Amino acid sequence: MCGRYATTTDPGRLAVELDAIDETDGDGRAGTSGYANYNVAPTTQVLTVVERHDREHPDDDPVLRIRRMRWGLVPVWTKVAEPGVPVKGKPLFNARADKAATTASFRDAVKYRRCLVPMDGWYEWLVEPDALDGAKGKAAKQPYFMANADGSRLYMAGLWSVWRDRSLPESSPLLSCTILTTDAVGELTAIHDRMPLPMPREHWDAWLDPDHPAPDELLRTPEPESVAGIVARPVSPLVNSVKNNGPELLAKVDGSAPKAGQMRLL
Repeated sequence: MCGRYATTTDPGRLAVELDAIDETDGDGRAGTSGYANYNVAPTTQVLTVVERHDREHPDDDPVLRIRRMRWGLVPVWTKVAEPGVPVKGKPLFNARADKAATTASFRDAVKYRRCLVPMDGWYEWLVEPDALDGAKGKAAKQPYFMANADGSRLYMAGLWSVWRDRSLPESSPLLSCTILTTDAVGELTAIHDRMPLPMPREHWDAWLDPDHPAPDELLRTPEPESVAGIVARPVSPLVNSVKNNGPELLAKVDGSAPKAGQMRLL
């Protein structure tokens, strides 16, 4: 699964790199240093990459756009709790890639509203059977940070939705997203049995195409080679609290990445 991640992506710079339109208007800054957020949690406003047509010129080719969305998808059919506010439901911050196309909350998005979620890396927690949490007397949970060894940005497959309060036609739409997950592969199986679904650059055109459903193969578990550049490092338990948010969360602590089967999965 993917319930926390880190990003230091500046939307303006990202738009230049991808030749995309920055639709964030420089708002929604997160974290403690500019656009950096070292402890992204569900319900946070996060950066996404979509490909859409221009509303005023729908016949023009679609273009890449950088948008902010709430992390935790709100299906279009969600009821209204109060004017302009959707009813709180299960936090849909992850979606299983192998089931999304047949799940009511995600199947429409799989067809025509797919996105990329840029990140520096993501966190997972392991239970260490031989270590105890002194405060609780339970097996300790060691957080790990998974990222490209060369420090390059990761792009994970996501889905998005637009929710509106139909009784308030002038209200702003709520954009929200979820990150697709798949079976872990390669050495990442030592950390967790699930992982975010990476989307290689060569598949972006097909994945982001707003006019056609995604090819089935893009939702399948990738080959181990696709994550060969990703390494895991143990990091400080400071990440356990969303109140902590700084580059120190990414610093490696004493210990080494476990081997497959060495530790029990959380």
